[in-house]
Amino acid sequence: MKNVDHIGIAVRSLEESLPFYENVLGFTCSAIENVDSEHVKVAFLDAINVRIELLEPTNSNGAIAKFIEKRGEGIHHIALKVDSIENRISDLKNNGIQMLNEVPKEGAGGALIAFLHPKSAHGVLYEICEKKPLKENDSD
Repeated sequence: MKNVDHIGIAVRSLEESLPFYENVLGFTCSAIENVDSEHVKVAFLDAINVRIELLEPTNSNGAIAKFIEKRGEGIHHIALKVDSIENRISDLKNNGIQMLNEVPKEGAGGALIAFLHPKSAHGVLYEICEKKPLKENDSD
């Protein structure tokens, strides 16, 4: 693992929660994106040394909606940056880690993502993510 890429926080409403993160904590929202495959709307916040992703469910079928229904709003996952997600999934499985996703899928920002089962990670939901390299003409 390279470092913490972001912390995912489940919220009922971006409209209601963003003012706290921006006005009270002083974080900057850099973008908002719908991730239809995950049934979420994501707000990306720059929290100085780590990124925070606020995750609002877009329907009741997704994992975030079910998480909020069961546990309420709060920290959903910690994402760790990796160079080669396929190799990392293989390494994790070889070390007895149960994966929720044995094949990477596309997440927010076009990253490839996979989740470790919390039962294999002492109750924490970890996401591993591989970011696509920026093209020379892409901007931050």
